[in-house]
Amino acid sequence: MDFLTIIVIVLGLCLFETISSIDNAIINAEVLSTMSEKAKRWFLLWGLLFAVFLIRGLLPWAIVWGFNPSLGPVGALTSTFSNDPAIEAIIEQSASVLLIAGGTFLVFLFFSWLFLEDKNFGLPKTEKFFLKNGIWFYSVISVMLIILVWFSIKINNLMALGAVIGSTAFFITHDFKKSAEENEKKLMRKDMSDMSKLLYLQVIDATFSIDGVLGAFAFTLSVPLILIGNGIGALVVRQVTVGNIKRIKKYIYLKNGAMYSIFVLGLIMILDSFGVNIPSYLSPIATFLIVGIFFYKSHLAVKDINDEEDEE
Repeated sequence: MDFLTIIVIVLGLCLFETISSIDNAIINAEVLSTMSEKAKRWFLLWGLLFAVFLIRGLLPWAIVWGFNPSLGPVGALTSTFSNDPAIEAIIEQSASVLLIAGGTFLVFLFFSWLFLEDKNFGLPKTEKFFLKNGIWFYSVISVMLIILVWFSIKINNLMALGAVIGSTAFFITHDFKKSAEENEKKLMRKDMSDMSKLLYLQVIDATFSIDGVLGAFAFTLSVPLILIGNGIGALVVRQVTVGNIKRIKKYIYLKNGAMYSIFVLGLIMILDSFGVNIPSYLSPIATFLIVGIFFYKSHLAVKDINDEEDEE
C-alpha cells in the first residue's frame, strides 16, 4: 500500500466518520446545553478518549480478531501490514464474511432511512416516493436478505452467516437509535443528573459509532488506518458539537449525502465479498463526490434562506 493510497483512505475515513455522526453530534450538543460547564469539559475530554480509543479503536480490532481468531490479538492489529503469505491467506479467506456482514448492515441502514425516516428531500421525487411507500420496507429487506443468503451459500456457508449477522446487527442498533431519539427529551430535563446524562451520551455515542466502524471496512481492513481516520473524524465531530452545531444544522442535505454514501459503501462491500475487484481508491472518491454534491445543495439552500432574510 503506497503512501498516497494511505492518505486518500485516511481522508475518506475521516469524512465518512464525520458525516455519519451528524445526528449523534446534534443530540450531544442539545443535551450538553442543559449541563454544567464541568460536565461539558468531562464529556469533551474523557468522552472523546472513550469514543476514539474504546469504540472506534477497539471495536474494529475486535471485529477483525473475531473473524480471524487464529491471528491472535496482535496479528489482528498488524495483519494488513504483514508480508507473511500465511497471514495474507487467513485475511483473504475471512474477508468475504466480514465484508458481506458490514455491507448488509449498511444497505439495510440506508433503506430504513429511505423508507421510514422523515427527511429534507435532497432528491424530492425519489425520496418522497419511497417515504410514501414505507410499509414495504420490511418486505424489501427480507427479500434482499434471502437473495444474499441464496447466492452466498453457493460460495461459502460462512458468507451466508455473515449476511444474517449483518442484518441482526442492524435491527439491534436500529432499536437502540430509535430509543435514543425518543429519550432525548428526557435527557433535556433539568431534574436529571449530569452523571446520568453523561453515561447515556456514552451509550448513544457507542451505538451511533457502529455505522462508521462497519463502513470503514469498505475503505480498508487495516485496523491502524481505521483508528487514525475514524479518530480524526471523532475529533471533528466533537469540535462541531462544541462550536458549530447551529451552522451544521442549516446544511439540511448533509444527512442525505451521508446515507447515499452509506448505500454505495455497502454495495462496494457486498460486491467485494463476492469477488468483484474493487479498487481501493473507489470508496473514498465515491464518499467525497456524494458528500460534495449534497453539501453544495445544502449551501445553495442556506444561500436562498439568507437572501430571503435580507429581503425582509
